Amino acid sequence: MIRFVVEKDGYNVRDYLLLEKNISRQTLKKIKFHGGKLHVNESVVNVRHPLKTGDVLDVYLPEESRAESLYPVDMPLDILYEDDFLLVVCKPAGLAVMPKIGNSEPTLAHGLIHYYDQHQLPYTAHIVTRLDKDTSGLVLIAKHQLAHGYFRTMQIERKYLALVEGILKNKSGIIRAPIARKPGSIIERCVSEEGKYAETHYRVIEEQPNRSLVDIVLKTGRTHQIRVHFSHLNHPLLGDTLYGGRKVDSKRQALHCYHLSFQHPYTEEFIRIMAPWPEDLPEIKTILPK
Repeated sequence: MIRFVVEKDGYNVRDYLLLEKNISRQTLKKIKFHGGKLHVNESVVNVRHPLKTGDVLDVYLPEESRAESLYPVDMPLDILYEDDFLLVVCKPAGLAVMPKIGNSEPTLAHGLIHYYDQHQLPYTAHIVTRLDKDTSGLVLIAKHQLAHGYFRTMQIERKYLALVEGILKNKSGIIRAPIARKPGSIIERCVSEEGKYAETHYRVIEEQPNRSLVDIVLKTGRTHQIRVHFSHLNHPLLGDTLYGGRKVDSKRQALHCYHLSFQHPYTEEFIRIMAPWPEDLPEIKTILPK
């Protein structure tokens, strides 16, 4: 149940939710026709019910259907933030976010389904920000379709730390290079004029012998974007053998999403979440801001 306290007169329930609270028409239809409920001051109403200042509008979302591939799997979840709308989880390396056809390995989504079942939450997995299987760090999850709809139009800042091979000549910069699927591969990407626009901002914050720690902000979210862009600069990520890196001191790509920030879709509060550098990657001296 999501509760709204009406701020001004002049709306019915439908227009208030669509115009003032930016609920999508699709979500409103699901509430109306697929088991949801609308209450005003604890009484059942329909979408034409008039509202006045101070009314309490409760929106009961319908139970969500789940794909057959999403079954509950008990696994530890490192939850750094949670409320009625969203979760932020720090995902370990080696765990895929969503299941793929033909792969039966448990994923973060399976862990979420188990967590929801344990807390009687009738939702499915709505992943807002994804990470590669072998990338660690923060993942933003909308708990239900209402929250997921909000995030489709909201800006989310994602920051990453990466250890790349070599010492970069330019200590900061912007990489603008379009990314496409590599011909003949269903996994690998490459820089190509025929690809989609991709933009990566970076800043070197620490130099070690023969490698650099880079602070990265994504402005677009293409598949393997950071890995492809730094390989394109001839500075592949440490451990990223798919894009030219070597497994020296790191058994996986040395990439970690350490920062997420966004405006909360309901409270409008500014949320900022940080995750420490993981222990399975080479040690760094940089202390992350809190």
